[in-house]
Formats: sequence, C-alpha cells, structure tokens
Amino acid sequence: MTSIDIHLAAHQPRLDDRPLRKRIGLVILATDHTTEVDFQRMVAGERIGIYVSRIPYANPTTPENLMKMQPVLTEGASLILPDETLDAVMYSCTSASVVIGDERIEQAIRAAKPGVPVVTPTAAAVKGLKAVGAKRISILTPYTVETSRPMADYFARLGFTIDRFTCLGFEDDREMARIAPDEIVSLARKAMAPQSDALFISCTAVRAAQVAARVEAEIGRPMISSNLATAWACLQLCGETASRPELGTLMTRPYPEG
Repeated sequence: MTSIDIHLAAHQPRLDDRPLRKRIGLVILATDHTTEVDFQRMVAGERIGIYVSRIPYANPTTPENLMKMQPVLTEGASLILPDETLDAVMYSCTSASVVIGDERIEQAIRAAKPGVPVVTPTAAAVKGLKAVGAKRISILTPYTVETSRPMADYFARLGFTIDRFTCLGFEDDREMARIAPDEIVSLARKAMAPQSDALFISCTAVRAAQVAARVEAEIGRPMISSNLATAWACLQLCGETASRPELGTLMTRPYPEG
C-alpha cells in the first residue's frame, strides 16, 4: 500500500462556547411518538437545540405505572449532554407529573442538573391558563377515568373551576398518539363547556398542539395542550418572546411572573 502523509494543521480553529446558544433537554417516555416532533416544529431553530433522553415506560397508563418512572428521572436527565449546563429540562408526561408531583420531578432532575429550570406539562399548563386569563376551564384527556381523577383534583386544588371534564378511556399512550387530528378538533368542540374561559387538552402523546389554531377557531376561546404549554414555557425560558399566533393564543402571551 502507498503510504499517505497525514499533516496536523498548524492552526487550531476557534471554538464557540456552545454549538447553539440555548439548550433544552427533554426527558421523555420510551414510547413517546409526539413530543420530539412537536418540539422540533415549535421550539428548535438556529438558536435553540433540543436534546433528548428516553426513559423506560410500560403501558397501560395507570397511576401505578406512571409512578414507576420517578426512580429513573435523575439518570434520564444525567444522560443529556453530561457535565454541560442546560437552559431548561422538560419532563414530558402530564399524567405522571400529577401522580409523581411537580416538586419531586424538579428535585429528581436537579439531582443530575443542579439549578436547571425544570418544566412539567402540568405546571406549564397552569402558567398557560393563567397567561390567557382562564379561571373556569374544560378538560379533555385521552385517559381512563382512574387516571383522569388525579388530574381533575390537581387543577381543582390550584383554584380552577372545572366546568366539564371529558376522558376517552385509552390505556396505551401509543394509541393516544394515533388519535387523528380531525378527531381532536371534533372532540375539543364537544368537550368545551360554554361557560369555560379555556380548554386544556392533556397528554404529551396527543397531537393537539398541531391543531391548536383550528381548535380555537371552533371553540372561540384559547386552547392549551400539554406540548403547547411546555414548548411555550421553554421558549420563554430561552428568551424567545416573539408572538406566533399561528401556533395558538398562548404563543402570543408573556410568561406570568411567580
């Protein structure tokens, strides 16, 4: 074989502090079909990078199975760009956020990423509902009654009046992800009580964020979905405050203080 000379460059290139200015970490379920797609569409760009870690999850979606994710949250977060800081970490499971608790999720993630802002779908939804001025709400979930009950209690405990709560009875999050967008619009219209200020569509698997503007046109009021709320919260934490009405009312509102 002919010997090939390999030359070491005399000049070493300048390194940027980061490949992208802002970094958002996602801790998502092994079975999740939707979160990454939504965040690439709504959040990722030339300035913001999305970095994902998947953690074990086994259906059916029951409070007991959801709780089993708590012990693996720290490890999941630790695998996202190890030893590097992030601008936010989002745990992408709404029903588990209710069952495990926002504070315990925050503690588990910060054990791996000290001081990082932690976003959960539930806490982001509460911020989003406040941002659109909602006090009376309707809720649509894909879950069973058993899994929906803790969510109803969560929002009621935080002071929201729930005018109507509709659940679809699904147990498998992979099926929840396959609910057709046209069906989501139709279901949202039926789930919205006339006296409610806004509709919350729960579940990071459900593709509701993709049809937010269509839903709002049907119901005449703001719609907050799990992924819409977390995307909005993460954008705000990265200093991205530009109004994007094509993504829904929430994407035109500032992040509320406190």
